[in-house]
Amino acid sequence: MVRQTGFDTKKKQEKAILVGVISQNQQTEQAEEYLEELAFLTLTAGARVVKRFLQRLHTPDRKYYIGSGKVEEIDAFIKTNEIDLVIFDDELSPSQLRNLTQALNCKILDRSNLILDIFATRARTAQAKYQVELAQAQYLLPRLTRMWTHLSKQKGGIGMKGPGETEIETDRRILRNNIAKLKERLEAIDKQSTTRRQNRDDKARVALVGYTNVGKSTLLNVLSKSDVLAENKLFATLDATVRKVVIDNIPFLVTDTVGFIRKLPHHLIECFKSTLDEIREADVLLHVVDVSHPNFEEQIEVVNKTLADLGAHTKPVLLVFNKIDLLKEPEQLTISDTDNQEPIPYAERLKQTWIAKENSPVIFISASEKENLNELKSVLISMVHQIKPAKNRPYA
Repeated sequence: MVRQTGFDTKKKQEKAILVGVISQNQQTEQAEEYLEELAFLTLTAGARVVKRFLQRLHTPDRKYYIGSGKVEEIDAFIKTNEIDLVIFDDELSPSQLRNLTQALNCKILDRSNLILDIFATRARTAQAKYQVELAQAQYLLPRLTRMWTHLSKQKGGIGMKGPGETEIETDRRILRNNIAKLKERLEAIDKQSTTRRQNRDDKARVALVGYTNVGKSTLLNVLSKSDVLAENKLFATLDATVRKVVIDNIPFLVTDTVGFIRKLPHHLIECFKSTLDEIREADVLLHVVDVSHPNFEEQIEVVNKTLADLGAHTKPVLLVFNKIDLLKEPEQLTISDTDNQEPIPYAERLKQTWIAKENSPVIFISASEKENLNELKSVLISMVHQIKPAKNRPYA
């Protein structure tokens, strides 16, 4: 007699479709690249992307974000292919979210909610968990009455973690009280963090900043000979990680911070005050760039804008182009060889271009392959030496 083994407890991978709008002044290629990043976010969250929908509109539709005809097309695809969730590449208004939920009869997420869900799964420390819960609560508050029709404990899955699991009878007053309590807890933790930062003022502080998944954690591991989590996933690092680094007998502290991304929910920027304080209070910023990414220049602009929003744009910055081992020569070169001279390698041309553009040192490295790290250390020590007399710090 064969014994029954019970129910299959293996978690089902949700099937998702992605939806984006090509705006009036946007190229199709750029919109497709944005959806590619959204697909990476979706994969990080644990779902499988089945199809992508793009529609060119002068401005997003006020009712559905996309046109009504596209809504009907997506609805037919959902019914035919048993889709679990639809993810939009921009933040939806409460009314858009309500209308889309009714029209598609499916779980609807926007980019902000997806990022918040990833942060909820990545949070490890009490501080990070409080920060994510606060951001989720602030995101849900204006959508509360419209979202309870499809948020419940029974549904589960992506976008349902944290405050989204609260019972239906939870009202705005209770959610506001929860927000107030979370802020109080974070303020207490922030005071402790401030005290810790003050106690290490005898050392120079360096913060690793950059777009998500550019190799900051890998670089920190190499510099500090430590073992910080480094994965090929977005937001692998959520909590700020501080390590002591000694180069040429000079000790200083290096902090790995959360990666930036396009359209980062402002709730997260506000809530992650403590980890971002590490950036504000750093003496030097190492801006790490994935030079192998086809749109690394746009990623640099995103990071620079975020630093400006944080008030950290005036700090000394060392631009570190990482992943040169993955850098490929473009198919069509923009620089012609008019003198019949030996062609200059693409990496060298990039380096010359960015040194001239930044009017400051630019380092090209591979953290994973440990290429050009001595050059990076030399420039970093030079910058730290310049800070030393200014802050009158004893490096001992």
